[in-house]
Amino acid sequence: MLIALLLHLNVSSQTTELQYRTYDLPQALIHTLLIPRTSNFVVTVAQTETLATVAEFAEQYGAIASLNGGFFDPHNQLSTSYLVQNGRVIATPQDNPRLVGNPDLKPYLPQIFNRSEFRRYQCFTGTRYALTQRSDPIPTGCMLVDALGAGPRLLPENTSTTEAFLAYAEGKLIRDALGSKQKNARTAIALTPEGDVLWIMVAQKSTPSGDSGLSLEQLAAFCRSLGVKAALNLDGGSSSSLYWEGKTYYGKVSRPVKSVLLLRNCQCDRFRRV
Repeated sequence: MLIALLLHLNVSSQTTELQYRTYDLPQALIHTLLIPRTSNFVVTVAQTETLATVAEFAEQYGAIASLNGGFFDPHNQLSTSYLVQNGRVIATPQDNPRLVGNPDLKPYLPQIFNRSEFRRYQCFTGTRYALTQRSDPIPTGCMLVDALGAGPRLLPENTSTTEAFLAYAEGKLIRDALGSKQKNARTAIALTPEGDVLWIMVAQKSTPSGDSGLSLEQLAAFCRSLGVKAALNLDGGSSSSLYWEGKTYYGKVSRPVKSVLLLRNCQCDRFRRV
């Protein structure tokens, strides 16, 4: 049913203008922001010492838009995702004692430390965005400027098991860190074949059953319906939030977060994605 509702919704970057759209589905209201490769805007990464709302991040950094980013522990307010800002590592999951000291997570730490991330490179040919695993090498002729870890990747294939979001024993599911099969508020970032960047925030609706939002499979189907080539799930649920043109849209509730993606005007030069 969901896929049928999403036919013929491919995103387009025929102009250089930012394109904000909403998709009103029976169980979710989906907000998207398309950032064309020919626009004069750049996607960057930021985090805060404690926690802050996406609106507070945007105000602090002078950004036109912000989207909640990587995972964090609300108890100690430390990141559980890798973060690179302006070429400098500013957070790693290894630095979170509640993560590395959790005996239940010890078998999965190698996979957790190599989860997928959004990257911004500065290359000889201009700015380039990618969705990669943490261990993937930096392309020749490029420098890693920003990175934000999250996961799993939704497209071109789902990496939930390889990144230890899901785990099975004797054919039975024993771990589902994100409630992947349940409907919930979700956040994602995607890349189009043309090199455009797409932000996605899935807001829940008030329904009689209380069952609203999208599962990760449904989120992947939505991304696929838009014609993107790659998509990465970001921190979702109560963290899901998008700030755009002076207004904040929440997936579920108003909640401060640890890290964000920012959209900033690049005055210095017109950039390209390759």
